[in-house]
Amino acid sequence: MFRMIAFKAINDHARCRKFIEGHRQVLESIGVKKVTSDNEEWINNPDVIVVIVESVEDGNVYGGARIHKANDQFPLPMVEAIAELDVSIKEVIKEDLDAGTGEICGLWNSRKISGLGIGAIFMSKACLALTPKLGLKSLYALFAPMTVKLGLEMGYEILTEVGNNGTFYYPKLDLIATAMKLYDAEGIPKTSEKHREAIFKIREASQLTIEEEYRGRYVTLQYTSYIE
Repeated sequence: MFRMIAFKAINDHARCRKFIEGHRQVLESIGVKKVTSDNEEWINNPDVIVVIVESVEDGNVYGGARIHKANDQFPLPMVEAIAELDVSIKEVIKEDLDAGTGEICGLWNSRKISGLGIGAIFMSKACLALTPKLGLKSLYALFAPMTVKLGLEMGYEILTEVGNNGTFYYPKLDLIATAMKLYDAEGIPKTSEKHREAIFKIREASQLTIEEEYRGRYVTLQYTSYIE
């Protein structure tokens, strides 16, 4: 059994370190030595929420994602990642600062849980479940080609006003990232119904055990949120 835990980065550096190491191993396995979201500065950012997938049996971390709420001190990882390629991303995000905006980044999962949907799908739903508590009206994210379809299912739209119709060569020249935005991160009206139902269910409880299904395979997840 797995548990999915959401917590403030500043409140649990031990789990943050496990997140960093797991993320780094996944990046290195695909030939990426460094990305802007793969650093350790965020563990001291009070506006970073970490969501991890942890084994109930041994406490090992098998996946994770982060939600960065935009603030004046720490630029969003997306800005650091692509501003040199298209500086207009700064102004695009700046327009949303007063209303409350952020970014989902650093999403990864170990091969040990690949094929269960825990990494990208269930993690994305858990992150969207937190947006009202974090005061986020909108969300940004960079998607790899294989996850753009999932982004659209989650309610994101391609940010065509930046890059080459939203795409960039990132994190290296033979890889493409697509910048996307979820314009209504609270109401999530464009999120597919099958995902919306689960997201609202998670929002209603700080602790929840549900059985998730992905391509005919079932996995039991314990959701626990330490976000007030």
